[in-house]
Amino acid sequence: MATVTGQEVVDPGEYKIIGTRPVRHDGVDKVTGRAKYGADVQLAGMLHGKILRSPHAHAKILSIDTSKAVALPGVKAIVTSADFPILKDQSLDFGETQGNIRMLAENILANQKVLYKGHAILAIAATDQHIAEEALDLVDVKYEQLTPIFDVKEAMSKDAPVLHENLTTIFRVDRFGKGEDTGVKGNVAGLIQFKRGDLDEGFSKSDIVVEREFTTQTVHQGYIEPHTSTGQWSQDGHLTIWTSTQGSFVIRGATAAILGIPESMVKVIPMEIGGGFGGKTITYLDPLVAILSRKTGRPVKITMTRKEVFEGTGPTSGTYMRCKMGATKDGKITAGELYLAYEAGAFPGSPVGGGAMSGFGPYKIDNLQVDGYDVVVNKQKTAAYRAPGQPQAAFAVEPVIDELAEKLGMDPMDFRIINSVHEGDRAPSGVPHLKWGCEEVEQAMRDHPHYNEKLDGPNRGRGVAVGYRLNAGGSGSSATINVNSNGTINLITGSVDIGGTRTAVAMQAAEVLGISIDDVNPTVVDTDAVGWTGATGGSRIAFDTGRAAILASYQVITEMSERAALLWDVDPSDIVFEDGIFVSNKNTEDTMSFKELASKLMGTGGPVTCSSSDTQGGVGAQLAGHIVDVEVDPETGKVDLLKYTTFIDAGKAAHPSYVEGQMQGGALQGIGWALNEEYFFTEDGTMANASFLDYRMPTSLDLPMIDTVIIEVPNARHPFGLRGVGETVLIPPMAAIANAIHDAIGVRMDRLPMSPGAILEALRDNK
Repeated sequence: MATVTGQEVVDPGEYKIIGTRPVRHDGVDKVTGRAKYGADVQLAGMLHGKILRSPHAHAKILSIDTSKAVALPGVKAIVTSADFPILKDQSLDFGETQGNIRMLAENILANQKVLYKGHAILAIAATDQHIAEEALDLVDVKYEQLTPIFDVKEAMSKDAPVLHENLTTIFRVDRFGKGEDTGVKGNVAGLIQFKRGDLDEGFSKSDIVVEREFTTQTVHQGYIEPHTSTGQWSQDGHLTIWTSTQGSFVIRGATAAILGIPESMVKVIPMEIGGGFGGKTITYLDPLVAILSRKTGRPVKITMTRKEVFEGTGPTSGTYMRCKMGATKDGKITAGELYLAYEAGAFPGSPVGGGAMSGFGPYKIDNLQVDGYDVVVNKQKTAAYRAPGQPQAAFAVEPVIDELAEKLGMDPMDFRIINSVHEGDRAPSGVPHLKWGCEEVEQAMRDHPHYNEKLDGPNRGRGVAVGYRLNAGGSGSSATINVNSNGTINLITGSVDIGGTRTAVAMQAAEVLGISIDDVNPTVVDTDAVGWTGATGGSRIAFDTGRAAILASYQVITEMSERAALLWDVDPSDIVFEDGIFVSNKNTEDTMSFKELASKLMGTGGPVTCSSSDTQGGVGAQLAGHIVDVEVDPETGKVDLLKYTTFIDAGKAAHPSYVEGQMQGGALQGIGWALNEEYFFTEDGTMANASFLDYRMPTSLDLPMIDTVIIEVPNARHPFGLRGVGETVLIPPMAAIANAIHDAIGVRMDRLPMSPGAILEALRDNK
């Protein structure tokens, strides 16, 4: 029995809805083209906007002359950073990362300095996009070029060019804590540190120690739909924004703060979203279309090109990392030291905190120290990317785990199981774990036929890796249920649906109410139509928004029980609701189905509408694991994937097909990250591969069938045992493939991507 804010939810054993595979509610609209996305917005009198971007990676803006552009027929308005109010430093939660409002505004439009190639300088609204593009060419910007810095290690050196004159290092021992200002100036914006035990003593007890360095490159989320936003500022001062976002309330808060207006004056309408993976939790366009609309009195839309998405939005961090671990002869890890230096891009706020929390997460280590550095460089400001910061950390730790096992003569999965974390053990951050499936996932991997079958042929290898994530939550979700007279319900939430969460949340309401999933109509609405709801991120929607829907469902049962009591002339406490049926304890022949009672609501007091919010927070710990077989051509360095199996502790798979889809999608992204994907920068900081033609992402032709294994260790924090499944699956692939490559050709890969050139270089070095 699980307790949910005063409501007791009894485990019915075999669920009727949870664990089934219904058709998603929005499926027909999306496959037929009826679903409306951000770029589909068309309003009367609408203007089109374009953005002028910096050709330099680091330069002072000496002057901006827009006179020729303003004179061009069809140009209606221009916005620069001078149109933003003077903003003070103010922190804002973006769902999976935090940011500073003033710096966010300076990223949207450069103020005094440009800090990366593609940094936005101004935006122009015109009667069509072609005129706006022509006007951009008429703007004259004069720069004083400064020395750029692109490498995280170089940026940390004392003599490196400084991006922000007043930036000082903030020291934290908590990922989202306020921190202590050290007063040390430079490019290191932050240091997060976790310490436990005595590191020196731990290594002194080790029979074997392995230490290695690792580097990873900047990579993009690769969502299909570019960023797009339309703004309409009415004469009464109210602003309406139609946008592609993972969090409408986050966009409302950021836009209001940047514009210096109350949040109550801003309505954000989230359109259907063509992917995000964390990259659409931050605003880039919304304040621009707002000001352009205010200046012109007309709605304004801006849609990025693919090149702009690559050059002007947030990828994830490139990194430099060191991992040192020691173990005894019997396979017990005695000490671990992890050094993480993450590029934040032009402004502070890399996901290094996520990496620091997760790298050693799967292992019980009594003596450890993790140091994570947030470092600014002249690249695009980073954004969240599916398990932010954690795949990089796993790439530093998991190959060291494999090397320790190899040197000890142990099976790599046995070594992991011996050191696995259990209930009551502490995460690297010090948080004690509730019950979760760390060892269960690892045992399933060890016992799986894929792990135990023979792998024949030269230059073939098998690799494994696991990935830990403390899934987020805590920002809260709201849900409203309207009961219709025909026994159906309208389920209203503010959680943008990226991976089928409309249906996953609807299934939880249907399970509680004892109705068919087809009798639930789930709708994602704007910020004026539902209570505050955090962004779709942190793998929290099926958990948090699901809990809000469960609470609202129990309120519905309470109100409808009162109506049944009125009809049967008994006390509401005499009404029992089970499996969709209301029954009177006073007379068991008095029964009514949910649908039957719904038809009588108007005659017993009117409609039933119930709203609830969940603020429990903390989805909980989760482990994913991958097994991969590869074949490496030592002549060309090409890696072919032969077989791939993914594992995850889902707690309870609400919709197994969606869970499997998340597992396969995460593996696919990780494969691209491992073998191909990177921002390829020229010497002046230009991204040379800013298109899907040149930014190489895997296709179906590059992949084997990705098999999935779902392990279910129920999460005590959710009535049905759910855990989030959207992010942990991306953590192990890079490390698993690196371990497989070593098994195939005997070299340890220590950098990403593991492209043919990188593998050939490693083979030469090994010889």
